[in-house]
Amino acid sequence: MFWTIPTIMTWTRIVAIPIIVGVFYLPLPVATCNLIATVLFVVFAATDWLDGYLARKLNQTSAFGAFLDPVADKFLVCASLLVLVHLNRADVFVALIIIGREIAISALREWMAQIGASKSVAVHMIGKLKTTVQMVAIPFLLYDGRLFGFVDTALWGIVLIWIAAVLTVWSMVYYLQKAIPEIRARTK
Repeated sequence: MFWTIPTIMTWTRIVAIPIIVGVFYLPLPVATCNLIATVLFVVFAATDWLDGYLARKLNQTSAFGAFLDPVADKFLVCASLLVLVHLNRADVFVALIIIGREIAISALREWMAQIGASKSVAVHMIGKLKTTVQMVAIPFLLYDGRLFGFVDTALWGIVLIWIAAVLTVWSMVYYLQKAIPEIRARTK
């Protein structure tokens, strides 16, 4: 199941990262780079939903795909956040919160899987909401202009990325609370 259609779509999210970053090094006007990076991010982020749908529809789900999918998402989000920090469009504190949470929860999930308690830190609605808000905030910040002549994407992006940071902390606390009984049982 290494080269199924859904898995190839997941790989495209990883391949997209240097392309999205590289756009900002092209000798093009800033507004053009912003537009290209935004479109690329939206297209590749949409593959997250589509690859899962196709995996189920085509009966091509696999353990490898289940592993690679969240890794690709985290790479795409973290790389985009680093670009936004570099462009002074996102606060470094927000990036640290979001990236730090991703590392901590990934490590927690790995450990919980090793001890046979992965169900206690399974994906929850708060994590999905956090991801959704991030996936709206990031293209707004990449675009950094007026959408349809009146939507200030920079302003809305900043508001949304801070909301995502709050949801990030909330989801981390939720997952840690779910894991605490297992952690206590293993540290006695």
